[in-house]
Amino acid sequence: MKLSRRLQYIMEQLPHGSRFADIGSDHALLPVAAIKSGRVIQAIAGEVNLGPLDAASKQVLAAGLKDQISVRLGDGLEVISAGEVDVITIAGMGGSLISSILNSGQDKLQGVKMLVLQPNVGEDILRRWLLDNHWVLTSEHIMEEDRKIYEVLTAVPVSEGDYDQSNQDLYREYRLHNATTSEQEVAVTKGILLRMGPWLIKNPNPIFVTKWMSEILKLERILESINTSNLPSSEEKSKEVSEEIQQIKGVLACLQKDRL
Repeated sequence: MKLSRRLQYIMEQLPHGSRFADIGSDHALLPVAAIKSGRVIQAIAGEVNLGPLDAASKQVLAAGLKDQISVRLGDGLEVISAGEVDVITIAGMGGSLISSILNSGQDKLQGVKMLVLQPNVGEDILRRWLLDNHWVLTSEHIMEEDRKIYEVLTAVPVSEGDYDQSNQDLYREYRLHNATTSEQEVAVTKGILLRMGPWLIKNPNPIFVTKWMSEILKLERILESINTSNLPSSEEKSKEVSEEIQQIKGVLACLQKDRL
Protein backbone atom coordinates (compact mmCIF):
# COMPACT_ATOMS: atom_id res chain seq x y z
CA MET A 1 0.00 0.00 0.00
CA LYS A 2 1.48 3.31 -1.08
CA LEU A 3 0.58 6.45 0.83
CA SER A 4 0.19 9.86 -0.77
CA ARG A 5 3.11 12.21 -0.13
CA ARG A 6 0.91 14.14 2.26
CA LEU A 7 0.06 11.11 4.41
CA GLN A 8 3.62 9.82 4.15
CA TYR A 9 4.92 13.08 5.61
CA ILE A 10 2.35 12.95 8.42
CA MET A 11 3.39 9.38 9.23
CA GLU A 12 7.03 10.42 9.40
CA GLN A 13 6.20 12.89 12.18
CA LEU A 14 4.91 10.12 14.46
CA PRO A 15 7.44 9.25 17.18
CA HIS A 16 8.67 5.65 17.11
CA GLY A 17 6.86 3.43 19.58
CA SER A 18 3.92 5.78 19.99
CA ARG A 19 0.20 5.07 20.19
CA PHE A 20 -1.87 7.36 18.00
CA ALA A 21 -5.40 8.20 17.00
CA ASP A 22 -6.22 9.22 13.44
CA ILE A 23 -9.38 11.31 13.56
CA GLY A 24 -11.39 11.27 10.34
CA SER A 25 -9.35 8.28 9.23
CA ASP A 26 -11.43 7.52 6.12
CA HIS A 27 -10.00 4.21 4.81
CA ALA A 28 -7.52 3.89 7.71
CA LEU A 29 -4.63 4.18 5.27
CA LEU A 30 -2.47 6.10 7.73
CA PRO A 31 -2.94 3.76 10.73
CA VAL A 32 -2.33 0.66 8.58
CA ALA A 33 0.83 2.11 7.04
CA ALA A 34 2.12 3.37 10.41
CA ILE A 35 1.69 -0.05 12.04
CA LYS A 36 3.16 -1.92 9.06
CA SER A 37 6.20 0.35 9.02
CA GLY A 38 6.89 -0.49 12.67
CA ARG A 39 6.76 3.18 13.58
CA VAL A 40 3.82 2.90 16.01
CA ILE A 41 2.62 0.09 18.26
CA GLN A 42 -1.12 0.81 18.48
CA ALA A 43 -3.56 2.94 16.51
CA ILE A 44 -7.16 4.09 16.59
CA ALA A 45 -9.00 4.94 13.39
CA GLY A 46 -11.88 7.27 14.22
CA GLU A 47 -14.76 8.02 11.85
CA VAL A 48 -18.02 9.87 12.25
CA ASN A 49 -19.70 8.37 9.16
CA LEU A 50 -20.69 4.73 8.62
CA GLY A 51 -19.44 4.49 5.02
CA PRO A 52 -15.81 5.42 5.76
CA LEU A 53 -15.98 3.42 9.00
CA ASP A 54 -16.90 0.30 7.05
CA ALA A 55 -14.11 0.98 4.54
CA ALA A 56 -11.63 1.42 7.39
CA SER A 57 -12.73 -1.82 9.06
CA LYS A 58 -12.28 -3.75 5.82
CA GLN A 59 -8.83 -2.23 5.28
CA VAL A 60 -7.69 -3.18 8.78
CA LEU A 61 -9.03 -6.75 8.46
CA ALA A 62 -7.43 -7.18 5.04
CA ALA A 63 -4.10 -6.07 6.51
CA GLY A 64 -4.44 -8.52 9.40
CA LEU A 65 -4.09 -5.73 11.95
CA LYS A 66 -7.33 -5.91 13.94
CA ASP A 67 -5.37 -6.53 17.16
CA GLN A 68 -3.32 -3.37 16.71
CA ILE A 69 -5.79 -0.99 15.09
CA SER A 70 -9.14 -0.24 16.69
CA VAL A 71 -11.72 1.19 14.28
CA ARG A 72 -14.29 3.30 16.13
CA LEU A 73 -17.41 5.28 15.29
CA GLY A 74 -17.71 8.67 16.94
CA ASP A 75 -17.56 12.43 16.54
CA GLY A 76 -14.04 13.83 16.80
CA LEU A 77 -12.19 12.92 19.98
CA GLU A 78 -15.18 11.00 21.34
CA VAL A 79 -13.51 7.87 19.98
CA ILE A 80 -10.64 8.02 22.50
CA SER A 81 -10.28 8.07 26.27
CA ALA A 82 -7.98 10.43 28.15
CA GLY A 83 -4.49 8.95 28.38
CA GLU A 84 -5.15 6.33 25.68
CA VAL A 85 -2.88 7.80 23.00
CA ASP A 86 0.36 9.78 22.76
CA VAL A 87 -0.31 11.41 19.39
CA ILE A 88 -3.39 12.64 17.53
CA THR A 89 -3.49 13.18 13.78
CA ILE A 90 -6.25 15.08 12.01
CA ALA A 91 -5.94 15.63 8.28
CA GLY A 92 -8.02 16.76 5.33
CA MET A 93 -10.43 19.13 7.13
CA GLY A 94 -10.69 22.88 7.45
CA GLY A 95 -8.73 24.62 10.18
CA SER A 96 -11.94 25.81 11.81
CA LEU A 97 -13.33 22.27 12.01
CA ILE A 98 -10.07 20.86 13.37
CA SER A 99 -10.00 23.61 16.01
CA SER A 100 -13.59 22.80 16.95
CA ILE A 101 -12.78 19.08 17.27
CA LEU A 102 -9.82 19.84 19.53
CA ASN A 103 -11.79 22.36 21.55
CA SER A 104 -14.71 19.98 22.12
CA GLY A 105 -12.33 17.22 23.18
CA GLN A 106 -10.08 19.17 25.53
CA ASP A 107 -10.55 16.56 28.25
CA LYS A 108 -9.22 13.87 25.86
CA LEU A 109 -5.96 15.74 25.26
CA GLN A 110 -4.57 14.82 28.69
CA GLY A 111 -1.39 12.82 28.15
CA VAL A 112 -1.21 13.64 24.43
CA LYS A 113 2.38 14.61 23.60
CA MET A 114 1.96 15.65 19.97
CA LEU A 115 -0.63 16.88 17.48
CA VAL A 116 0.00 16.44 13.75
CA LEU A 117 -2.56 18.48 11.86
CA GLN A 118 -3.16 19.04 8.15
CA PRO A 119 -5.82 21.67 7.53
CA ASN A 120 -7.03 22.12 3.95
CA VAL A 121 -7.82 25.79 4.64
CA GLY A 122 -7.81 28.09 7.66
CA GLU A 123 -4.30 27.34 8.85
CA ASP A 124 -4.25 30.66 10.68
CA ILE A 125 -7.35 29.68 12.68
CA LEU A 126 -5.59 26.52 13.79
CA ARG A 127 -2.37 28.35 14.71
CA ARG A 128 -4.43 30.73 16.83
CA TRP A 129 -6.16 27.81 18.58
CA LEU A 130 -2.83 26.15 19.34
CA LEU A 131 -1.42 29.40 20.73
CA ASP A 132 -4.50 30.18 22.82
CA ASN A 133 -4.68 26.65 24.22
CA HIS A 134 -1.01 26.32 25.25
CA TRP A 135 0.32 24.19 22.41
CA VAL A 136 3.62 25.08 20.79
CA LEU A 137 4.01 24.86 17.04
CA THR A 138 7.29 22.97 16.59
CA SER A 139 7.31 22.59 12.81
CA GLU A 140 5.43 23.46 9.64
CA HIS A 141 5.74 21.88 6.23
CA ILE A 142 4.19 23.03 2.95
CA MET A 143 3.92 20.76 -0.08
CA GLU A 144 2.10 20.44 -3.37
CA GLU A 145 0.43 17.24 -4.51
CA ASP A 146 -2.07 16.72 -7.33
CA ARG A 147 -2.07 20.49 -7.94
CA LYS A 148 -3.17 21.20 -4.36
CA ILE A 149 -1.09 22.87 -1.68
CA TYR A 150 -1.09 21.40 1.81
CA GLU A 151 0.40 22.52 5.11
CA VAL A 152 1.21 20.13 7.96
CA LEU A 153 1.47 21.61 11.46
CA THR A 154 3.10 19.73 14.33
CA ALA A 155 2.61 20.89 17.92
CA VAL A 156 3.44 19.80 21.47
CA PRO A 157 1.96 20.93 24.80
CA VAL A 158 3.54 23.93 26.51
CA SER A 159 4.21 21.68 29.50
CA GLU A 160 6.57 19.58 27.36
CA GLY A 161 10.05 20.90 28.21
CA ASP A 162 10.90 24.59 28.13
CA TYR A 163 8.33 25.69 25.57
CA ASP A 164 6.71 28.64 27.35
CA GLN A 165 9.44 30.96 26.14
CA SER A 166 9.42 29.27 22.73
CA ASN A 167 5.78 30.23 22.20
CA GLN A 168 6.56 33.85 22.98
CA ASP A 169 9.61 33.85 20.73
CA LEU A 170 7.77 32.17 17.88
CA TYR A 171 5.27 34.99 17.45
CA ARG A 172 7.48 37.91 18.45
CA GLU A 173 7.48 40.69 15.82
CA TYR A 174 10.67 41.20 13.83
CA ARG A 175 11.72 43.02 10.69
CA LEU A 176 12.88 41.80 7.30
CA HIS A 177 15.10 43.86 5.02
CA ASN A 178 13.39 44.64 1.72
CA ALA A 179 15.95 45.25 -1.03
CA THR A 180 13.42 45.34 -3.89
CA THR A 181 11.32 48.34 -2.88
CA SER A 182 11.89 51.84 -1.59
CA GLU A 183 11.06 50.60 1.91
CA GLN A 184 14.08 49.55 3.92
CA GLU A 185 12.27 47.04 6.13
CA VAL A 186 9.02 45.13 6.45
CA ALA A 187 7.51 44.40 9.87
CA VAL A 188 6.63 40.74 10.37
CA THR A 189 3.89 41.15 12.96
CA LYS A 190 2.25 38.55 15.17
CA GLY A 191 -0.77 38.76 12.87
CA ILE A 192 1.24 37.98 9.74
CA LEU A 193 3.10 35.16 11.54
CA LEU A 194 -0.22 33.56 12.45
CA ARG A 195 -1.51 34.11 8.92
CA MET A 196 1.48 32.87 6.92
CA GLY A 197 3.20 30.58 9.42
CA PRO A 198 6.21 31.45 11.62
CA TRP A 199 8.32 28.45 10.53
CA LEU A 200 7.31 28.76 6.88
CA ILE A 201 8.37 32.42 6.78
CA LYS A 202 11.72 31.49 8.33
CA ASN A 203 12.24 28.62 5.88
CA PRO A 204 10.32 29.50 2.71
CA ASN A 205 10.27 27.41 -0.44
CA PRO A 206 8.83 28.08 -3.92
CA ILE A 207 5.52 26.39 -3.01
CA PHE A 208 5.09 28.84 -0.13
CA VAL A 209 5.61 31.75 -2.54
CA THR A 210 3.19 30.22 -5.06
CA LYS A 211 0.51 29.90 -2.39
CA TRP A 212 0.81 33.48 -1.24
CA MET A 213 0.96 34.93 -4.75
CA SER A 214 -2.34 33.15 -5.33
CA GLU A 215 -3.72 34.52 -2.06
CA ILE A 216 -2.76 38.05 -3.14
CA LEU A 217 -4.79 37.60 -6.35
CA LYS A 218 -7.79 36.46 -4.28
CA LEU A 219 -7.44 39.45 -1.97
CA GLU A 220 -7.18 41.82 -4.93
CA ARG A 221 -10.44 40.43 -6.34
CA ILE A 222 -12.06 40.91 -2.93
CA LEU A 223 -10.74 44.47 -2.86
CA GLU A 224 -12.26 45.21 -6.27
CA SER A 225 -15.61 43.95 -5.05
CA ILE A 226 -15.42 46.02 -1.86
CA ASN A 227 -14.54 49.15 -3.80
CA THR A 228 -17.77 48.86 -5.83
CA SER A 229 -19.86 48.73 -2.66
CA ASN A 230 -21.71 51.71 -1.20
CA LEU A 231 -21.96 50.22 2.28
CA PRO A 232 -20.73 52.49 5.11
CA SER A 233 -18.27 49.82 6.23
CA SER A 234 -16.70 49.36 2.78
CA GLU A 235 -14.09 52.11 3.18
CA GLU A 236 -12.70 50.63 6.39
CA LYS A 237 -12.77 47.12 4.94
CA SER A 238 -11.02 48.33 1.78
CA LYS A 239 -8.23 49.83 3.87
CA GLU A 240 -7.88 46.64 5.89
CA VAL A 241 -7.60 44.40 2.81
CA SER A 242 -5.22 46.84 1.07
CA GLU A 243 -2.91 46.80 4.09
CA GLU A 244 -2.96 43.01 4.18
CA ILE A 245 -2.07 42.81 0.49
CA GLN A 246 0.84 45.21 0.92
CA GLN A 247 2.10 43.38 3.99
CA ILE A 248 2.09 39.99 2.25
CA LYS A 249 3.74 41.50 -0.84
CA GLY A 250 6.42 43.06 1.34
CA VAL A 251 7.20 39.77 3.11
CA LEU A 252 7.36 37.88 -0.20
CA ALA A 253 9.63 40.51 -1.73
CA CYS A 254 12.10 40.12 1.13
CA LEU A 255 12.00 36.33 1.09
CA GLN A 256 12.34 35.99 -2.68
CA LYS A 257 15.26 38.40 -2.76
CA ASP A 258 17.15 37.09 0.22
CA ARG A 259 16.36 33.39 0.56
CA LEU A 260 14.89 31.77 -2.54
